[in-house]
Amino acid sequence: MDHHEEKSHGVRITARNPRAAIEIDGSRWDPGSLSGYTISHHEGEPPHVVLHVENDDAAEFEGLARVAVAGPVAVEPTAAEFLAAIDPEELEPAVLARPDLGKGPYSLTKAMLTQLGEWAHGA
Repeated sequence: MDHHEEKSHGVRITARNPRAAIEIDGSRWDPGSLSGYTISHHEGEPPHVVLHVENDDAAEFEGLARVAVAGPVAVEPTAAEFLAAIDPEELEPAVLARPDLGKGPYSLTKAMLTQLGEWAHGA
């Protein structure tokens, strides 16, 4: 069995409102190439730092560290943007035609929420 021993390295993050300075073993990362960072820590393991870069080609690091570099994250539309884009003239007939539309209290609201959820997932 091949055992690989991980070595922890010094990480220093100084966050000042919207910007952060990040150093790993004294080497500073260019703040212009980073869009953010995530720190996780599970009991019995060393902390894990993930640096999120603006552009995969801009990432540069010299030295050893347990660091993961994540590419740009695709941002999904917010709920407000999604709901603002809903056409009521399209929603109402779609909901009224649903085979699961009940006749009890709140059944119309439940059917609308189900329809919106399906549209949100691309169905």
